[in-house]
Amino acid sequence: MNIIDLDESTLPVYLVCLEDWSEEIKEAGDHKRVWYEKMKDKGLRVKLAVDDRGIVGGMIQYAPAEYLFIEGVDLYFIHCIWVHGHKQGRGDYRGKGMGTALLQAAEADVRSLGAKGIAAWGILLPFWMKASWYKKHGYRAVDRDGIQVLLWKPFAPDAIPPKLIRQAATPPLEPNKVVVTSFRNGWCPAQNLVFERAKRAAADPEFKEKVLFREIDTFDRSEFLRWGICDALFVNHKLVRTGPPPSFERIRRVIAKQVKKLG
Repeated sequence: MNIIDLDESTLPVYLVCLEDWSEEIKEAGDHKRVWYEKMKDKGLRVKLAVDDRGIVGGMIQYAPAEYLFIEGVDLYFIHCIWVHGHKQGRGDYRGKGMGTALLQAAEADVRSLGAKGIAAWGILLPFWMKASWYKKHGYRAVDRDGIQVLLWKPFAPDAIPPKLIRQAATPPLEPNKVVVTSFRNGWCPAQNLVFERAKRAAADPEFKEKVLFREIDTFDRSEFLRWGICDALFVNHKLVRTGPPPSFERIRRVIAKQVKKLG
């Protein structure tokens, strides 16, 4: 196994988070490419884990905290670390040490850049982005919002602990309309997929003109701070669970239920 930096040859597989085998990921559009083009000159770092056959089996991406969805000073923040875990496509690479190798490589890189620490988000439940996994690697929890945990590893004694940014506002309603509001940052293909499905569902001609689709681009940090929401889907004031991404049919059913209430 080798840890390598992202380059032009590996960019296509990175942009789909190693899911190039999936037909479903094509629904996510080009939002991640647009995000990448904006972030590549703002300190975005990407490392990939490659097996002895030259196949990419894992990835990690991180960037200066001030461009992302936490409060942090002189810190880098890990958006995600992902080791391919499906039998389809490139295969299951879990349990081979790729995640640990990627995390260690990122930490060494951040130290070399002179940052005072590195932060990451995790969840309390025992699946993707487990907070417990980071704790095993020396990270400490410093903030929590529901099941989401903010963890960090300081590299300097004067490092300032980061903070989560919490929801500050709820999408407004419109009279005699079902309002579908999609918050989209662009960094995550899974969330971009939700955005595209919600947009398509809201435009269903059977709803006639009873549905209003509202897109909020949270790459604009001032817009993100206004709401305190990075990626999310609301139907009226109902927060739709987006992990894992709901199907088009499920999103349409949620919208249809609210349309029915309009009479």
